[in-house]
Amino acid sequence: MRKKHIYIIACGGTIAGKAASAEDLTGYKAGEATIEELLAAVPEITQYADVKGEQFCNIDSSNMSESLWIALAARVQNAADDDKINGIVITHGTDSLEETAYFLHLTVHTSKPIVLVGSMRPATAVSADGPLNLLEAVQAAVDPALGKVGVVIIMNGVIHSARFVEKTDTTHVDTFKSRQMGCLGFMQDGQPHIYQAPLRRHTDSSQLYCTGKEKLPPVAIIYAYVGMSPSLIQAAAIHAEGLILAGLGHGQMPDDIWEAVQQVERQGCVVVRASRTLGGIVSAVPKYASLLCADTLTPQKAKILLQLALLQTHDIEKIRYLFQEY
Repeated sequence: MRKKHIYIIACGGTIAGKAASAEDLTGYKAGEATIEELLAAVPEITQYADVKGEQFCNIDSSNMSESLWIALAARVQNAADDDKINGIVITHGTDSLEETAYFLHLTVHTSKPIVLVGSMRPATAVSADGPLNLLEAVQAAVDPALGKVGVVIIMNGVIHSARFVEKTDTTHVDTFKSRQMGCLGFMQDGQPHIYQAPLRRHTDSSQLYCTGKEKLPPVAIIYAYVGMSPSLIQAAAIHAEGLILAGLGHGQMPDDIWEAVQQVERQGCVVVRASRTLGGIVSAVPKYASLLCADTLTPQKAKILLQLALLQTHDIEKIRYLFQEY
């Protein structure tokens, strides 16, 4: 059987990190190894696919930017539109991995597999996790059925939806979790096993675009806490078209904060209620009827969806509909 063609886009991160010693798991420098070095470390990949790739960038993912997101989405779309390419793997640092994955989940329109992968240990570490993660990412991307579930992250043998996944631990290998929603499946014996799929719009069903844009609308995230000042809301709204409030519990906020939120709403700022909790739905309540709801999205993912929505419209009801669909 002819091997599938998998295209790898390398963005740096810990998977391309190097340290002074094999025991150093935290003092390394990310984005040091090239894509050629990554592939050379896993020669077994060629048993499963014909692999080619490019060095898109080579950075610590804490330095990922929205302008790089826009350029990356365009590059991934170009690869996905190439009839010779069957699947795409993106190597990436873990600090912003879930955000990049969700951005691509909404802005790349394809039914081909797109897999993001990274590692929690640098390439120089004892028992580095990057080589196996990369191998399994390629093994998964070979399967066309994986494209039906949208963009995924594969780490530590687990397949996660870009919409559900979060980084939950600062340094441990088993850091990516899908919490209440659960993972999509697992890698076993070089094969992806999928048991569920996200029902919200994504990839080939998404109607969100960033094509031709140089930047995204500015949206700020405000974290709610006891003693917070209403001036934070007012200050953030000066420079933002939208605000995500990571509220208390079910997106609650102190009364003086609510007053400040209503004021910036009247000034044209779009506000979304999210939650600082670890799960659950933020849904509409009468008190905050004018505000949008993040549903189950984390604050950082609600920010991405709001930015892409604001590229299309400033009509609150149309944006509300997009939050219900995505």
